Amino acid sequence: MAYDYKTLEVSIDQGVAYATISAPPINIMNPDMFVDLNQFTEEVEVDSDVKVVVVQSANPDFFIAHYDLHTLLEVDITEEPKLETELHPYHVMCERMRTMPKATIAKIAGRIGGGGSEFASSFDMRYGVIGKTQVCQMEVALGILPGGSGTQRLPRLVGTGRAMEIILGSASIDAETLADWGYLNRVFDAGDIDDFVDNLAKRIATFPTTAVALAKESVNNAELPLQEGLLKETFLFGQTMATEEAQTRMKVGLELGFQTREKEMEIDQLCLDLSDAVENKNG
Repeated sequence: MAYDYKTLEVSIDQGVAYATISAPPINIMNPDMFVDLNQFTEEVEVDSDVKVVVVQSANPDFFIAHYDLHTLLEVDITEEPKLETELHPYHVMCERMRTMPKATIAKIAGRIGGGGSEFASSFDMRYGVIGKTQVCQMEVALGILPGGSGTQRLPRLVGTGRAMEIILGSASIDAETLADWGYLNRVFDAGDIDDFVDNLAKRIATFPTTAVALAKESVNNAELPLQEGLLKETFLFGQTMATEEAQTRMKVGLELGFQTREKEMEIDQLCLDLSDAVENKNG
């Protein structure tokens, strides 16, 4: 993959793709950035060398400020709005992040708002910085509404009442509150977020591609009625069980000490040792 863009710098390390947004001064989501992010998500989705995607910002104060108002003012409003039958391209991009068969992580070290927040809301995980990360859906104050999936994603993330506060209030929500509400997985001091996200991303990248992809799919199925979700879980579980890698990992795991008191007390490291052991066995 070329990964050549105007507003993104992409590097790949140990199965993790790091996409760093850089569009000074405040990372406005303009057409160039949308084209870049859309192309990046298309390319990384099918890159077999990537298991985990981390999107971050080169600007410590802004992840993505919001969508470009100049671009919005150029929208033709002379025609009567109609109910479409196909998703808007922005929605398609967000759904691609939500459903691609690899883990997606947003490292939100600064402010994020509007369309930037809607994009990040489609990721599997989001992490923030105490005293720095803030989310503001300012659309209603501008006389519009979040049209990049915010009215649908936020209630699913934080609940209807809190989504109403975020959207109707058009006011910034701090990192600690966002973590308490479930928008952010966790928050860190500024000096700690990089190590945590890097370690988590590279940890996930050591696990089997099929298991990561199907586990993600099954978690996303939690939006379905419970019985349907459980039936799909059983089906996806069966698919993972049928893989040679799963059979090998379970056998090697027993050899390493899974199900022994000593090793189970150190299960976190044991999972990483398992990846190394399987790699050595196959190598």
